[in-house]
Amino acid sequence: MHASADPIEAISQRLARFVTAQRLAWADAGPEAQVFLDAATRTLAGGKRLRARFCVTGWRAVANAGGDAKAIPDAVLDAAAALEVFHAAALVHDDIIDNSDTRRGQPAAHRALEAAHAGSGWVGDGSAFGRSAAILLGDLLVAWSDDLLEQGLARAPHAASAREVYALMRREVTIGQFLDIAEEAAFTTAPDEEHAERALRVASLKSARYSIQHPLLLGAALAGADATQSAALAAFGHPLGLAFQLRDDVLGVFGDTAVTGKPSGDDLREGKRTLLIAYTREALAPDDRAALDALIGDPALTAEQIAQIQQSIIDTDALARVESAISAYAGEAEHALQSARLSSSALDQLRELADASISRTA
Repeated sequence: MHASADPIEAISQRLARFVTAQRLAWADAGPEAQVFLDAATRTLAGGKRLRARFCVTGWRAVANAGGDAKAIPDAVLDAAAALEVFHAAALVHDDIIDNSDTRRGQPAAHRALEAAHAGSGWVGDGSAFGRSAAILLGDLLVAWSDDLLEQGLARAPHAASAREVYALMRREVTIGQFLDIAEEAAFTTAPDEEHAERALRVASLKSARYSIQHPLLLGAALAGADATQSAALAAFGHPLGLAFQLRDDVLGVFGDTAVTGKPSGDDLREGKRTLLIAYTREALAPDDRAALDALIGDPALTAEQIAQIQQSIIDTDALARVESAISAYAGEAEHALQSARLSSSALDQLRELADASISRTA
């Protein structure tokens, strides 16, 4: 049990103990395995622990609904830690898919493994090694997330419900990730007026449900949430998750590299067909729209071209429309809490998390 108002330190300690145990278990596997485990360890350092926070707060919202504050069970901390490991796996795979060189201001996992290949004096194509090793690294982290979750569920009275939430999250984010990369190629087959709806579909499956809604529901399930409580948290979590992803989209185009840890305009080079791009295209003449399409997804975009696209997004009011959508989704999330039968202190925490998710700069 953990009684602290902020359990993130406890979750970080749980992750550290788990990684230490894994490293000890593979201590005899040779120095090459240690390179792999070093990479896994690095992926779990830092980050906002957003999903863990929503998981714990989802548990508190139900467990403390009667007014008595309860200590957080180890099962909930394990589930929250499992979410962070799964998120690390998703980021590793995401950076491979997007050909991203950096993550949080440091080399992306596949680049770090490429550097390890060179530093070890190994033969062969270092870039190919880094990508292949990072695919396996993401797979290892998914397995670790399952291990942590199952360790927690072994002590949980509502394991079946929690396991169902977690499994659905995994399926949805995988489909959402595929739709994200498919949209970069398939957008030309859809009518222009459908692009915004398609972008929101990707945002929902890839990020909104996985980042906020499902972590909330996982924590709530471990507290024994009834259908009404789960529905209230889902009605809060999904629109907030959309607002969170739309903020991410804005940062992916306009973010400060020194703050985000990724190059400014990186989403443009990666070809992300976000709501920003859909709204921009809607306001452009056919020739200008074609010119924009020719630029989006070019990994060699110059700083001047990035600035040109940014200005087009502003001039077409696409940025203003997305900011308006963020505010609208935030309002929808707040409305879902108005009559929710949940812990009042947890509701305050949810509102704080909501504000941090939407107003963030990284």
